[in-house]
Amino acid sequence: MTQDMPHSMPPVRGTLTPNRPLADLTWLRVGGPADWLFQPADADDLAAFLAALPADVPVFPMGVGSNLIVRDGGLRAVVIRLGRGFNSIEIQGDRVIAGAAALDAHVARKAADAGLDLTFLRTIPGAIGGAVCMNAGCYGLYTADVVETVQIITRTGQAKTLTASELGFGYRQSALPEGAVVIAATFRAPKGNPQELHDKMADQLAKRDATQPTKDRSAGSTFRNPAGFSSTGRADDVHDLKAWKVIDDAGMRGATRGGAQMSQMHSNFLINSGGATAADLEELGEDVRKRVFEHCGITLEWEIKRVGEPAPKITNNE
Repeated sequence: MTQDMPHSMPPVRGTLTPNRPLADLTWLRVGGPADWLFQPADADDLAAFLAALPADVPVFPMGVGSNLIVRDGGLRAVVIRLGRGFNSIEIQGDRVIAGAAALDAHVARKAADAGLDLTFLRTIPGAIGGAVCMNAGCYGLYTADVVETVQIITRTGQAKTLTASELGFGYRQSALPEGAVVIAATFRAPKGNPQELHDKMADQLAKRDATQPTKDRSAGSTFRNPAGFSSTGRADDVHDLKAWKVIDDAGMRGATRGGAQMSQMHSNFLINSGGATAADLEELGEDVRKRVFEHCGITLEWEIKRVGEPAPKITNNE
């Protein structure tokens, strides 16, 4: 940052913090500082800030940090993190309107109370903004299956409403405009019996806790499941695989690097077992990718988002 950088930032009603460490805002508890962290008071505050922010200043919308590695050198950007002004949940008939900062689990519970089935969101760690951006899903359902419209503020400060078809959903991805910030989403949900929906979610939670390291510091699934793999090269032999299975077959369950470990409980979960750096975590992930490719020719794709710069290298001048 330069000495005059504070004066180049637009005025805000929310909170704008320079050189803000991000490790405490991510589930893995690693990462360096952002040049700026902006927590807008409301949508108007966010829109005015983005409209006035110089076009060459990068922005990075950040949710609750549940699927994120911020590298140790931090982010040369304005990180935008939505809070209380963006976490409302409203029920209108068979529609659920949720702010981007509303937790997926809270939306699922509130919908169930109203007899609406968004139960697949219950076990997804994160908030609605991230669910839209990553087309989050489980149990065979995805955000794309139930979302109707999404409200965004563009990088230039314009408020827009996008339909599901305009979002270009794919597996674990969407086509949101560059620099846009999701502020709310409207879902149309199937109807169900409230008690049965809550019972279903309780069962899902019990199964998750029995098979995943939910008490450890992780960022959820590390790699996407490989798709369309053929062990023989024949078209009739194409089948899908599970990432944990190819990691196991490559002998990487429980593998470590520094304070990072591939979980013994579920080998597609990368965990901070204590004192890990972002470099430990990312390098262990790359170790896994290399070993899996050497073992079976499959290139695993990261599901965890990795952003920022590595820590500056220390040189010995002696």
